[in-house]
Amino acid sequence: MAEPESTVINTNVKQKDPSTALVIAVTTRAIFNLEEEHKLYLEKGKEEYTRHQQANQDKPLPPGTAFAFIQAVQYVNKKILESNPAERDLFDILVLSNNSPESGVRIINSAKHYGLEISKFCFVSDEDSTKYLKSHGVKLFLSADRTDVCNALQRGVSAALVFQQEVQAPSTPLRVVFDGDAVLFSDETDQIFQEQGLEGAVQYERAMEAVPIGEGPLKAFAMHLGKMRKKFGQEDSPIRTYLVTARSGRDMGIRAIKTLREWGLPIDEAFFMDGAPKGPILAQIQPHIFFDDGLHNIQGAQKVGVPSAWVP
Repeated sequence: MAEPESTVINTNVKQKDPSTALVIAVTTRAIFNLEEEHKLYLEKGKEEYTRHQQANQDKPLPPGTAFAFIQAVQYVNKKILESNPAERDLFDILVLSNNSPESGVRIINSAKHYGLEISKFCFVSDEDSTKYLKSHGVKLFLSADRTDVCNALQRGVSAALVFQQEVQAPSTPLRVVFDGDAVLFSDETDQIFQEQGLEGAVQYERAMEAVPIGEGPLKAFAMHLGKMRKKFGQEDSPIRTYLVTARSGRDMGIRAIKTLREWGLPIDEAFFMDGAPKGPILAQIQPHIFFDDGLHNIQGAQKVGVPSAWVP
């Protein structure tokens, strides 16, 4: 039986080698603002939604939360190829959609309208489209559907939930902000904190100072990003990475820094917030995407117009 997946190859875009590329899969609602269409789908059903998309197939969709991130990723590819035209370690973007191929024409036309470098459009009729992530070599999956994200994480793919918001498109270079515990790192210290409070967590960190923290759900993506980051010097890099964590620098910062060093993960700037709100520092950084496991931090980021992705 054939898999219920229809893949459209974008011949306008140089196809990347998935064995070396950093493959990012985005859903249509993560990259474009489809809130009105999604409402129509929920209220009137799939047929009415498909009719609407076909009738508007030449009308470009407005940009969504992950749009600026995808544009910045394209800029990195451009810079990498300028320095080495034979380089194969590039970003590769594919769209994974539950749209039917008929209603997907508008998605393809919108991507072409904005000049987005999307190599493949996968239209999947299956309820759980995340089962195709591994076969495409996906290293990061961004979706506006919580079930999709949880399924992807269970399949061992770095994934985050994107909330629709108005975002100002920040300028280049690509800026990515990671939270620490339960995002880059495992949630082991968070669990101690829940059980024994701050004092217990601080004591645990001091006792474990020489032992690297376990891997979090976004470590694999961050490592691949770091590998690309190392192709450039500090001054001319088109990628900047940040750690913005609720940990205090004095009591719990050393282990985090030692872990990053042990992993060989280059981080340009680290902010140990000691529980203070992250919004003001994020407003200053102006990242293309901010990953955090705390919904209160995501809400704080949204208030200052920062594109945010929740790691549940």
